[in-house]
Amino acid sequence: MTTNLKIATFGGGCFWCTEAVFQEVKGVEKVVSGYSGGNLPGRPTYREVCSGLSGHAEVVRVTFDANVITYEDILVIFMTTHDPTTLNRQGADRGTQYRSVIYYHDETQKEIAEVVIKELTQYYENPIVTEISEAQIFYEAEKEHQDYYRNNQAQGYCSFVITPKLMKLRKLHADKLKSA
Repeated sequence: MTTNLKIATFGGGCFWCTEAVFQEVKGVEKVVSGYSGGNLPGRPTYREVCSGLSGHAEVVRVTFDANVITYEDILVIFMTTHDPTTLNRQGADRGTQYRSVIYYHDETQKEIAEVVIKELTQYYENPIVTEISEAQIFYEAEKEHQDYYRNNQAQGYCSFVITPKLMKLRKLHADKLKSA
């Protein structure tokens, strides 16, 4: 079977969480943590992004096989594994670097994102504030931020923040996950 590789880029709070979620999804070939959407020139550092002054969001770039999973399914997983109703915040993580954002790579992705958000609005008590923006330069995060959950599962943040998100993923989207 031939592959039909596509790219999706999202920010849903801390990139460690979003990366861990998509690493479990069937059809996802690669997940890279990084930064996008900033206004400072040059490659940003984690420290600069965390300061909130660079304008970048923590994002993941997901390479997926569209013959196995659709962009719409990827979006639904993204939208239901973080809180798309909190502006510039996910849990205790606060600042524009933690904004909920979908960076579309073509007009079809933009249209699908608009439809998915409209369809999911009814399931949330508060309005969805997820930004839909054209994809910008993606900067890969430093090596220590790649595969973060896999390499640091015993760390407190992983145990208390990421593990519950993965449990939610497994409950809501079991049919979309890679086999154990």
